[in-house]
Amino acid sequence: MTQGLAINRRAALKGLSLGAIGLALPSLAGCGERAQLSFANWESYLGETTLADFKDASGIDVTLGAIADENALFDQLSRGDVRLDLVMASNRLVERLGSAGLLTPINKPRIPNLRNLDPRFADAPYDPGRKVSVPYTWLAYGIGYRRSAVPIPPRGWHDLLTNPAYAGKIALPADPADLLRIVGRSLGKGANAISLDDIPALAARLRDVQGRIKAFHTDNGQDLLLSKQADLVADFNGDIAQVMLEDPDIGFVHPAEGAEMTADNLCIPKNAANPENAHRFIDYLLGGQAGMRVIETILYPTPNLAAKALMPQQYQTSTVLFPPQEVFAKLEYARWKPDLDVALGKAARAVLGTPG
Repeated sequence: MTQGLAINRRAALKGLSLGAIGLALPSLAGCGERAQLSFANWESYLGETTLADFKDASGIDVTLGAIADENALFDQLSRGDVRLDLVMASNRLVERLGSAGLLTPINKPRIPNLRNLDPRFADAPYDPGRKVSVPYTWLAYGIGYRRSAVPIPPRGWHDLLTNPAYAGKIALPADPADLLRIVGRSLGKGANAISLDDIPALAARLRDVQGRIKAFHTDNGQDLLLSKQADLVADFNGDIAQVMLEDPDIGFVHPAEGAEMTADNLCIPKNAANPENAHRFIDYLLGGQAGMRVIETILYPTPNLAAKALMPQQYQTSTVLFPPQEVFAKLEYARWKPDLDVALGKAARAVLGTPG
């Protein structure tokens, strides 16, 4: 696997100082044709030469803004504070923006490279028929572990949380909704099967296992594992795969009960000034060479089969990044349910004694 810039997209955000706004992007008012495509994306989430290569291929200049917070980005788009041609959006943000009528339908004939997508991503519960989004990368939660400290890895979430052999060695996500969805998996409840009625049982299980948890990580679980501050970490496969390149003592388990998956997607806002250029850029990113340049930089799983085929065999055959179909079939996207997320957050914080 290429060992260039292995960027953790979420960890990269810690270096940003964008204040309370969700986007650092120059105003397009009065810019004329100087900014032919305005794109809001996570920091360091393209290939090193992607924008320059696209300009060479198309003549289109891209003005890039860094996303700091999806909630703030949603607010900006809903108020019309910014005018963007293209945004990167998680599956939950796609569902939220689409429900609010803030996205332009994808003109699929304008994107012939859609043929390069893995058929498993041609549809999605958060965007049936892919009407307003095109998948860019995806990730799945799992369990990273240090082989020398954990000779018998956990089979899944229930084993991780209840096996006394792992007590005091575990790091779980600090995000309260993600945390309780993992607890739910240990009780046989998938992310979208959880209801408000389940929250007391989830809180009780979290209270029971709280003493076994060494740390709660804020999107730096792979760093805790690499630095030996934790021996077992619930984190995304793409992030654990990065540190596996640095330390062969690190392994990964796809939990037997299944897990939550996420996807980042390319979307065109309703008020885009240059939707045609946005379609051209999406098509460019779905090409084999351009897609490969992105993936060799960020090293996340890609839904772009043409790009995947150009990557080294170690990447293509990684069962951490690309689990077998029987494992993939147990992955699910957590749907956008704000009331439930708020309730989960309150319950988790009450158990852990954290503010908020």
